[in-house]
Amino acid sequence: MSQDVSEDRAGALTEPTAILPVIRPDRVPQDPPPGYGLANHPPGNHGPQRPGKRRSGRNSKIPGPVAPLSPPPSGAEARRPDNAPPRGVRSAADPARNRAVDRHWSSRRNRSEAARAANRPFLRARGRHAALSRRQLWERQYVRALVLSDLVAGVVAGVVAFMLRFGDAVTAYNRGYLLLSALLPAALLVVLAFCRAYERRYLFVGSDEYQRVIRGGVTLIAGASVLSYALDLDLARSYVLVALPVAIATVVMSRFLLRKRLHLARARGENLRRVIVVGHELSVIGITRQLRRERYHGLEVVGACLPPDADGIGITDLTVYGTFDDVASAVEQADADTVVVLSCPELDGAAVRRLAWRLERDEVDLVVASALVDVAGARTTIRPFDGLPMLHVEHPRLHGGSRLVKDVVDRLGALLLLILSGPVLLGVALCVGLTSRGPVLFRQVRVGRDGRHFRIFKFRSMYIDAEARLHELRHLNEHDGVLFKIRDDPRVTPVGRWLRRFSLDELPQLINVLLGQMSLVGPRPPLPTEVAAYADDVRRRLAVKPGMTGLWQVSGRSDLSWEEAVRLDLRYVENWSLSLDLVILLRTVTAVARSSGAY
Repeated sequence: MSQDVSEDRAGALTEPTAILPVIRPDRVPQDPPPGYGLANHPPGNHGPQRPGKRRSGRNSKIPGPVAPLSPPPSGAEARRPDNAPPRGVRSAADPARNRAVDRHWSSRRNRSEAARAANRPFLRARGRHAALSRRQLWERQYVRALVLSDLVAGVVAGVVAFMLRFGDAVTAYNRGYLLLSALLPAALLVVLAFCRAYERRYLFVGSDEYQRVIRGGVTLIAGASVLSYALDLDLARSYVLVALPVAIATVVMSRFLLRKRLHLARARGENLRRVIVVGHELSVIGITRQLRRERYHGLEVVGACLPPDADGIGITDLTVYGTFDDVASAVEQADADTVVVLSCPELDGAAVRRLAWRLERDEVDLVVASALVDVAGARTTIRPFDGLPMLHVEHPRLHGGSRLVKDVVDRLGALLLLILSGPVLLGVALCVGLTSRGPVLFRQVRVGRDGRHFRIFKFRSMYIDAEARLHELRHLNEHDGVLFKIRDDPRVTPVGRWLRRFSLDELPQLINVLLGQMSLVGPRPPLPTEVAAYADDVRRRLAVKPGMTGLWQVSGRSDLSWEEAVRLDLRYVENWSLSLDLVILLRTVTAVARSSGAY
């Protein structure tokens, strides 16, 4: 049924407007509300407040103004509607968990509240993501643990040096050394801070931290020598030669243990940085796989941004938040605190600079991955040329004085380890000789530095007919390269299986190190048949001496693919240093105890 209302509408338009009486308040406030200034500035921060009850008389059925939403970035899922559960929620919503105001509300005023002057402009605090706050929290806790462990190391070194030099009796002669032992922890902290051993850029991974600790120890020894000579102090050399080396060794060991604890926490998914990767699809897939395999780096890839013409079909287990123009919004949506920019022609210097400006407000870290492969930071320096930063890459140190120092350290270390492990060597030799027929030691031709052949020594872990049975087992090879590896090799003796699990069969290689044929740390010693199948790039492994342990051994050993093993060996050849050798030797202890990939 219809009704004509045109006449009523016309009448309503021609009727005079009724003037309503003006209702004025009884008292007009002359002063602004408490906390406001003359320029109508907002009040101070009073902390979280309980939501007030709705007092507006507006009809709830009339929708309020809705601000238009910007379209979602390409490749990202559409924005969720209001009051919808977050994307990370997969189950039914739990109202008991959505009470942030009730949990955090307090009747006390916020400690950060300050009385703002009436003429002071309102300044908004710089934004900080929750992920950034979490990262800063655990990083501060880690640095505090380092300071505490260094103090303990200084106390231990002072006590050990005093006890070894003077015993437990305090006399008028050694009372000054007691004071030196008390000052040693503070001096150690000052020197390590001066050498920047507490800066977060050098912590968590890599060998830079240990280099700075050793540099601080050398500085402390040199400073003590110069001070005693300048002030004509009669310091006992035995005290100095015991206290300072023990302090540095204890600091290195304690820092290594703290780092291993951090790496274990990262393996459990804790203390990780949330990373947005920016680059082409294949590069994003490669870096994501590598970071997920090496969790100890602490980088968890949570999303990616691809070029505008990319479809992202190959990225199946990673959220694509859009293109290169959507990085800032991707950081906010993914709650990320780090952006890794891979090498691609679309992101030139100007584009990366603009991206850094957008990320600067929230203090999101920007990491630019270089196109150089496996080049350590010690070999690269940035030199300005007419306003342009030029990256200079130095050649690896394959000859010269550094190699001579490495040879001396290797031989002295091998001699010391042979003396200390003498009882273990004797016990293993008895076990091998009494449990199976054949010689105790196994000798085999391997290829050393510059292609020279030598005979390697190992405890025999297989039956004497192992080489003759090799052709029968070729089809069971579980490795993808030139190596031959079987997890349950029937040629291995029961005692040999136990020796391989803890790498005790390789202890006789200390003889090869003492003879100068091998090194304590280096690439794996290959067989001549393996070298014959090497590609040109792989032959770079022969530029240094093979080692008893190396990056390949401490990163998974036989569980790694051939390509990954070659990459790790080449990384060591290009970037070796004494501090890196020290890190690998320390990691070897945990790798042997873990016995992963040993078969």
